[in-house]
Amino acid sequence: MLRIDVLNGPNLNMLGIREPGVYGELSLSTIEQMISEKASQLGVQVTFFQSNHEGAMIDRIHAAYGKLDGIIINPGAWTHYSYAIRDALSTVSLPVVEVHISNIHKREEFRHHSVVAPVAVGQIAGFGPLGYTMGLEALVAQLSQHNG
Repeated sequence: MLRIDVLNGPNLNMLGIREPGVYGELSLSTIEQMISEKASQLGVQVTFFQSNHEGAMIDRIHAAYGKLDGIIINPGAWTHYSYAIRDALSTVSLPVVEVHISNIHKREEFRHHSVVAPVAVGQIAGFGPLGYTMGLEALVAQLSQHNG
């Protein structure tokens, strides 16, 4: 069974409260339930982690090495400047899908650039919470191609 970590960065614990016009009204736990249901349909195991602390996220990424098959990450604001998160993802040599609830390319200029994208197999942005399940399907397809 494929094992995938779903990681969420700063402020994503406040989904449903934080700018619902941008991020929607669903809580992170509701989104995680949606992802779990899709994972069950796909026959994969998912685990979830959210942190507002960069070092804790790096530790979690490092812990995936040799134990997991892939990572789905919404790095939040770290997307745009955290070379440490980018380097951690690169170091563990796992396929990564970058997900954003909003379309970062239609927002403020500083949000247009991702330092994570170059180490990801793909980026999904602008489809709301559906982006996570889209990312899960894409990652499972990617892993199945390489493991099949």
